[in-house]
Amino acid sequence: MAWSAAQYVKFEDERTRPARDLLAQVPDLPAGPAFDLGCGPGNSTELILERFPNSAVVGVDSDEDMLAAARKRLPALRFEKADLATWVPPTETALFFANAVFQWLPEHIEIFDRLIEALAPGGTLAVQMPDNLDEPTHRLMQETAEVPLFAQAYGGRELRRAPLPPPSTYVERLAAKAVRVDVWHTAYHHQLASAEAIVEWVKGTGLRPYLDALPEDRRADYLAAYTEKIRKAYPPMADGRVLLRFPRFFIIATKDR
Repeated sequence: MAWSAAQYVKFEDERTRPARDLLAQVPDLPAGPAFDLGCGPGNSTELILERFPNSAVVGVDSDEDMLAAARKRLPALRFEKADLATWVPPTETALFFANAVFQWLPEHIEIFDRLIEALAPGGTLAVQMPDNLDEPTHRLMQETAEVPLFAQAYGGRELRRAPLPPPSTYVERLAAKAVRVDVWHTAYHHQLASAEAIVEWVKGTGLRPYLDALPEDRRADYLAAYTEKIRKAYPPMADGRVLLRFPRFFIIATKDR
């Protein structure tokens, strides 16, 4: 699945706010590098550099377009192309920071095990993942895919990512690794210009698998049908704007010293 840095940064302020909130809970770091996993266009990497200017900060992503944008934004930093499903984390790392990437990897808890083991004593794994599959934005993606006009192209496939396990699963798994674990949910309510703005938002993330799976001559029809459903699900407020509810799940796991 290809990603678009230009599409992603259309809502950079809103997308960066969870990264700020996650980073605010990261304790002081021991010596060692800090890795921004799934760094995207470098917006979260920049935050890490600001918070920990004395750490060697490295961005990691699997998408060339995102990496190109990140390198342009922060030319002095190192950015690496890697698939996080198979990436081998360097040992004695001070921070593994991941803003909205691991929800795409169904086996991410096993990856967390590897990351915790690679942390230096006192190091932190900090993760934020969207937990919004039950929101209208995502339910309506699948509902639209089941319309006869599009259903044949999908061949009955379920394109939504897997739901997150319950918070207790993370706490029990990570606490067994001799780490202090803190987990929480935050539901953001983003004030956007219109239903069309909501569609533009999800075109940069959750809607991409649905669009990529369609023939090009069906994509505009799908977007029109989906937009109409979104318009009904998110009625305008008095000023004409719409309110996008966006729940996110946060994890801070700090290794014992």
